[in-house]
Amino acid sequence: MATRKSPAAKLTHLDDAGRPAMVDVSHKAATARTATAECKVRFPAEVAAQLRASGLRASKGGIVETAVIAGTMAAKRTHELIPFCHALPLDGLKISIDWHGERELRIECTARTNARTGVEMEALTGATVAALTVYDMSKALSHAIVLGPAKLLGKRGGKRDFGRAG
Repeated sequence: MATRKSPAAKLTHLDDAGRPAMVDVSHKAATARTATAECKVRFPAEVAAQLRASGLRASKGGIVETAVIAGTMAAKRTHELIPFCHALPLDGLKISIDWHGERELRIECTARTNARTGVEMEALTGATVAALTVYDMSKALSHAIVLGPAKLLGKRGGKRDFGRAG
């Protein structure tokens, strides 16, 4: 099924000549903005059982604790990873990681700022890098671990709100 877009919808990271460009937000007022994203990590049944039995601890250390730190570090550096993201002061960032069913971890990242542009990319980066870290710390048990989907759950602030945030 094709996605419908409004007649006014257009890509924002292209200039008038169609070349890649950073969006100019200098005319915007700084407002409170929040975004929440998630990424899931699905394990083979025997790996999930082993991780549950170990309390999500690997030979490298605590999987959840390490993933939270990695996701936080990545969210703070999103502008260094995604070419046209603005450097944002993160006023708050929360990453939670919990079992979602027998074989899946659900990682949720909520980012908050008071700025001229939103924090969707920071929330998505935090969630996905946390998921990559879970994979890295668990891959000795199996390479059949699956990441995703990663998705934006919601955002508040700016031109329009979407889904649920915060």
